[in-house]
Amino acid sequence: MESTDITRAIAAATSIAASLGLAADDAIVLHDSNKLALRLTPCDVFARVAQVGQHVAQFEIELAQLLVEAGCPVGHLEPRTDPRVYTRDGFAVTLWTYYEPVTPHVSPADYAKSLERLHAGMREVDIASPRFTDRITEAEEIVADPDLSPALADADRVFLSSRLGSLRKAIEDRGAVEQLLHGEPHPGNVLSTKYGPLFIDLETCCRGPVEFDLAHVPAAVCEHYPSIDRELLDECRQLVFAMVAAWRWDHRDRFPNGRRFGEELLRRLREGPPWPTLDTVAGGLKEPTA
Repeated sequence: MESTDITRAIAAATSIAASLGLAADDAIVLHDSNKLALRLTPCDVFARVAQVGQHVAQFEIELAQLLVEAGCPVGHLEPRTDPRVYTRDGFAVTLWTYYEPVTPHVSPADYAKSLERLHAGMREVDIASPRFTDRITEAEEIVADPDLSPALADADRVFLSSRLGSLRKAIEDRGAVEQLLHGEPHPGNVLSTKYGPLFIDLETCCRGPVEFDLAHVPAAVCEHYPSIDRELLDECRQLVFAMVAAWRWDHRDRFPNGRRFGEELLRRLREGPPWPTLDTVAGGLKEPTA
């Protein structure tokens, strides 16, 4: 978010919490991109804030409730308030349980086991959701419209459009079994808690092959996940690269270091196999420390 929006978003979240009887004298920004993640204190509530019209928060709330009932390893909604979307000053706010981190990292084996449990529970959940191809379409629309991606070079526009289309066809032609997925189960959406790894940020859930989810996780995690179609995983990794690259060129995007990330993903797509993982590419962009 823009700095002026962040100030207003924090004010909206703390005001909503206070109106619900939760002490929110301060807010710590945990993550800031297109949405804002806050830790409200001293009530210790995790608040997610988005601009009204740029969220699917109601879907996320309903899905979270179903997944908790199914015993899935996901973050819970804040139990002291009604489970709904709160709006104020143009912002949509949802309130969740804050989990104090217990270890710096989740082990690959525990990560994979929790993701497998999540997928198993999701197969039991009945909820209308997008298909993974809907996300491809969103990326294609950004690439196709110079008004949405004015800084994207013509050659890159043609290349990305071609890759998105060909990868969509290749994956669909495989006819793999599809189910409800997290959509973006990357390390940033996995919490290490005393209850074990918990997945958050459910608004990206969609239906597709499990390899689409696995394309977002570190390679070591995939080594512990059973029965993976390796060729399909490679195609899904390329697809995720192409989609994320497209989103980074959206002029509305506020992802930190987003343009450099998009440029690097394009370079990797052109370079060809072996295909790295998203965390490997993102890690390579970090500035060296003295």
